[in-house]
Amino acid sequence: MTASTGRAATAHDLPVRAMAARPLRSFRRDGLQVEVYGTPEGMGEAAAAQVERHLAAAVASRGAANLVFAAAVSQLSFLEALRRRAIDWARVTVFHLDEYTELPPDHPASFRRFLREHVLDAVRPGRVHLLQGDADDLDGEVERYQSLLRAHPLDVACIGIGENGHIAFNDPPVADFDDPFLVKEVELDDGCRLQQVHDGWFSSFEETPRRALTLTVPAIMNSRVVSCVVPGERKADAVHDALHGPVVTACPASILRRHENATLLVDAASAARL
Repeated sequence: MTASTGRAATAHDLPVRAMAARPLRSFRRDGLQVEVYGTPEGMGEAAAAQVERHLAAAVASRGAANLVFAAAVSQLSFLEALRRRAIDWARVTVFHLDEYTELPPDHPASFRRFLREHVLDAVRPGRVHLLQGDADDLDGEVERYQSLLRAHPLDVACIGIGENGHIAFNDPPVADFDDPFLVKEVELDDGCRLQQVHDGWFSSFEETPRRALTLTVPAIMNSRVVSCVVPGERKADAVHDALHGPVVTACPASILRRHENATLLVDAASAARL
């Protein structure tokens, strides 16, 4: 496969990264594979290697691959590692999970801007389809994106878990495991909005947007493979609830236990309650 853009690994880097990318432990919770790493960097390296493998399999099978990215600071170690992988990005079509309504694409908190800066401009995928949260016709934008997703069934969903257990912007009050839609407009709950302050995107709770467009739970679960990267101590409660609580919309991430090919990668901090 064609090497992606990014700093080439040195002879010293490779064994160090390989060692860091070995899990401290792994286990299954229902259908979900869980891997615990010592550091966010090791977790990110492992996730990038797995995603590279799945994309290569899709390209080998039918000549193309479809991928959806999360846009969050929790994904930085993974995205940095992914930029170094030998992926034939020209054959990859990229989507993303969610976007605030009304924010322009150049706003510092825009997920479109985040993905451009942290992965898209570096690897230059063959096609990129981003949610236009500031579209004048949001209903039309929802239908446009749903049509694209139907035409490009996802091979890999690269996601995280929110502090309130959300996946994408499917917060507990709006998550629907049987949602009839692939994309919808949602109102963000207080826990989700507060997380955006914790992550440094907004200086106060009052400044955070109240609404967003998001891929639904079924849209994520329809992906052939799900890679869920969740570092940090602020996610420890959500990781615990996703694995040890019931599979309910009160913790939307718990649904990952019903996927046939999903992996949850956590670091020592987010695994503190396991």
